[in-house]
Amino acid sequence: MDSLIDVTALEIYAESARGWISTELLTIAALWQAGVIVVAFGAALLMTPPFRGWLRRRVDEAADESRLSFVCSTFINLVTPVLWVILLWLAVEIADRSEWPNKLLSIVVSLVNAWIVIHLVSRFVTDAAWTRFIAVTIWVVAALNIVELLQPALNLLDGIALQVGTVRVTALSLAKGMFTLVVLLWLANLVSGILERRIQNLPTLTPSIQVLFAKLLKISLIVIAGVVAIDAVGIDLTAFAVFGGALGVGIGFGLQKIVANFISGIILLLDKSIKPGDTIGVSGTYGWIQSLGARYVSVITRDGIEHLIPNEELITTRVENWSFSNLRIRQKIPVGVSYSSDVRAAIEMCVEAAAANPRVLASPNPICLLKGFGDSSVDLEVRFWVVDPQNGLSNVKSDILLDIWDRFHENGIQIPFPQRDLHLKSVAPEVRAAGLQPIANPPE
Repeated sequence: MDSLIDVTALEIYAESARGWISTELLTIAALWQAGVIVVAFGAALLMTPPFRGWLRRRVDEAADESRLSFVCSTFINLVTPVLWVILLWLAVEIADRSEWPNKLLSIVVSLVNAWIVIHLVSRFVTDAAWTRFIAVTIWVVAALNIVELLQPALNLLDGIALQVGTVRVTALSLAKGMFTLVVLLWLANLVSGILERRIQNLPTLTPSIQVLFAKLLKISLIVIAGVVAIDAVGIDLTAFAVFGGALGVGIGFGLQKIVANFISGIILLLDKSIKPGDTIGVSGTYGWIQSLGARYVSVITRDGIEHLIPNEELITTRVENWSFSNLRIRQKIPVGVSYSSDVRAAIEMCVEAAAANPRVLASPNPICLLKGFGDSSVDLEVRFWVVDPQNGLSNVKSDILLDIWDRFHENGIQIPFPQRDLHLKSVAPEVRAAGLQPIANPPE
C-alpha cells in the first residue's frame, strides 16, 4: 500500500524553500532592505504625533456626526502603520525603477497591508463570522502574493467562466463585483448618514422635506453602488432591458403592497400631512411619530410601545393629527354634583381648578357648563385647552380632577353616587282574611 505522505515531495518542497530563503533573504540586498524597513518605521513614528493630533481635533469637531467621528477615531490607532506602509510603498517603487532587489520590502508591505485591512474590517463589521471569513481571505491573498502565486490564482479564477449570450461571467469578475458592492454599500450608508444630518440642520426645509431628501439621497446612492458593482462584473446594463416586462409583472402581482407603501410614503412626505414629532391617532393607536420610513411610520405610544404602521394605512384611513396646523387641543371632563349642593359655586371651583393647572391655556380660558339633570347628580362639564398633547392628556385631566376633589371637600360640595329608593307596599286586607302569610320581601 502506498504511503499517505510522499516524503520525496516534502523533501523537494523543503529544499526549494531553503533555496528561496538563501537567495532572497540571506543576502546583502536583504540586509539593506531590512535597514530601509527599520528606517521607514522610525520615520513613521516621528510623523505620527502631528497626524494623530489632527485626527483628534477632527473627532472633537465631528462630535455630533457619530459616523464621521467613528471613522476618524478608527484611523487614530492606524496612523503609524499607515504611514509606515506608505513609506514602504515609496521604497518599493524606487527599488523597481532602479532595478534593485526588493523581495523583503514586498513581503513586509503585504503583511502590513493585510494587518491594516483586517483591523479596519474588525472595526466596521460587527458579525464575528464575517470578520473571520474576511480575515482568512486577506491572509490567503497576502500569502499568495508573497510566494508569487497571486497572479496564477487570479488567472485560474478568470478561467472559470460562464457564457450568457454575449456576456462572459467569470469567478474572478463575480468576486470583484461582490467586493465592490460591499465596499460601495458601506460608503453609501456612511455618506448618506453624514448628508442626512447636514440636511436636518437646514432651517429652511420642513421636517417632511428633510426626510424625503434624505431617503431619496440614500436610495440614489444605493442604486449607484449596485450599478457600479454590476458593471464591475462585466455585465452590459442594456441586457436588463429584456427583463423589464417580467419585472413589471412581478411588481404588479407580488410586490404591490411593498410598492404601494413606498409610494404612499413619498406622498406623505410631499403633502406634509404628517412629520416626525406629530401627535396622531390612527386605528385606535395614539402616540407621536418617531420616524418616517420607506415602508412604515414609527409611532410611539405613552406606554412606550412602538407601532410600525404601514404608509398605505395612513393614506387610505382616517388619521387624527393633533399637531397638523396647530398644537392646541380642547379637552372635556364630566363632573357631577349633588342636587343639594350650590351648583354655581361648584362651577366656579371647576373653572378655578382648570385655570390653576400650568398646562392649561389662559386663552381660550377654561369654562364649566351645566349639561343636564341626571338621575343622581347635576351634570357639569369642564372644558379647557392645552398646547402640548405630546406630553399626555390623561395626566392633566387627573391633576384637574384631584384639584376639583380637594376644592369640593373644602367647601362642602358633595359628589353623589347612584342611589335607589325602595318602597314596600302594605299587605292587602283580603290576604289577611284568608290567613295567608305575606311574602317577606315582595317584589316591586
